[in-house]
Amino acid sequence: MRFARTGEPGAERPIVSGSDGLWRDLTPLTDTIDMELVNSPERLDLGTLPVVEPGRFGPPLDRVGKIICIGLNYADHARETGATPPEEPIIFLKTADTVVGPHDDVLIPRGSKKTDWEVELAVVIGTTARYLDSVEQARACIAGYAISNDVSEREFQLERGGQWDKGKNCETFNPLGPWILSADEVADPQDLRLRLWVNGELRQNGTTADMIFGVDHLIWYLSQFMVLRPGDIINTGTPAGVAMGSATADYLKAGDVVELEIDGLGRQRQRTRQA
Repeated sequence: MRFARTGEPGAERPIVSGSDGLWRDLTPLTDTIDMELVNSPERLDLGTLPVVEPGRFGPPLDRVGKIICIGLNYADHARETGATPPEEPIIFLKTADTVVGPHDDVLIPRGSKKTDWEVELAVVIGTTARYLDSVEQARACIAGYAISNDVSEREFQLERGGQWDKGKNCETFNPLGPWILSADEVADPQDLRLRLWVNGELRQNGTTADMIFGVDHLIWYLSQFMVLRPGDIINTGTPAGVAMGSATADYLKAGDVVELEIDGLGRQRQRTRQA
């Protein structure tokens, strides 16, 4: 099933869609996207819920926990940036208030010269993962999957000293959605195509099969260093094609349009404007 939130910012309501493709109002059951529902979509009797026509899609979660991001997790992306593929996952965090809807504007930070794009598979945690004993235990902790645009300012990230965080946490820097697809609908998270366009030109065209560290490994690995809780999100890395890795691609400027999609997870579209 697909779980989403629709409405104006701050007034979104939860909706759900099953095999018939119709969106239905979840407010008779909950005022939010409940991880218990996403974990067990078979509990929903969709026929009892009213059909609705979605308007604006907001972020599919209104109570995001941690956003854990994985750097350089595609070998082709590591090569294009001149980096050596890592021997262990590179971890950094984004704050929850960077999350916006999939079609909301992305703000170019003041003073920015190198705002960049990154299409990523987002993994939504549904049950607590703490010191997992094996990689095989990881899949049971996943509630679902979504599209994430890990927008980044490369000068802030790499040229201004310190850690990556200040180039990753500018406002609007994590468009998410349009929906969460429940984990039972994704047979293999390592068999999904990711694509991103800037002003209609295809910039990224990759597959999750090329991840250096797969989804299950990442969950197991992260659980050795932190507790993953329901509502946490893992941005699992981006394939080649970012502006930083190109000698000819321009970084984003106000008025640009970014579109991105992942198989089965819908499509995002953002227009950029000056902060």
